[in-house]
Amino acid sequence: MQPGAIILCGGRSSRMGLDKATLPFGAELMLQRVVRIVSEVIELSAIVVVAAPDQILPELPATVTIARDEYLDRGPLEGLAAGFRAMRKHVEAVYVTSCDAPLLVPNFIHKMLNCLDEYDIAVPYDGQFYHPLAAVLRPCVLSTVESMLATDRLRIASLFDEVSTLKVLVESLRNVDPTLSSLLNCNHPEDYLSALKSAGFSPVKSMCEATRNAPRSAM
Repeated sequence: MQPGAIILCGGRSSRMGLDKATLPFGAELMLQRVVRIVSEVIELSAIVVVAAPDQILPELPATVTIARDEYLDRGPLEGLAAGFRAMRKHVEAVYVTSCDAPLLVPNFIHKMLNCLDEYDIAVPYDGQFYHPLAAVLRPCVLSTVESMLATDRLRIASLFDEVSTLKVLVESLRNVDPTLSSLLNCNHPEDYLSALKSAGFSPVKSMCEATRNAPRSAM
């Protein structure tokens, strides 16, 4: 099975107050870190980063494909559609993540890819909530995604009712990611500071650098 990956970074980052893709994380920026981690499992040429139409991205490897949301504020489904349209034709399964998952574990990606089996989607499920930005999807779901977008059904969890979906209990993923850090997203400043601390970086120094380098519009 030829794997690919879609990394979504086109959200407004309104809860963070700063562009999450360009937040410092050690010697890298957050999007750069997530691309690097994903590339330990998936070829760079099969990774698609999906950004907002006018979003300025940090420097990325030349073979990574950059796609853009066609419309603003349409959520992850809009990004998925853009990502699948830009994906290499031979890719059979796509791991989907966001740029704000800096503690992603490579073996977690391997595990999710192996879970797909004959299903169209494999998605982590904790018994109550899905984790759609840690799922694996087959490119054939694009037609369903486009149909949902065309009728303004923007809730990504509704996609799982439309196609063959395997619910992967999160507890079954602890053998590759004991703390389930791959499911942690940095939505708020406190999430970012906690992730920095977990990775061994200085939260104070990183936040000061992020604030200093932020464009005025994000302040």
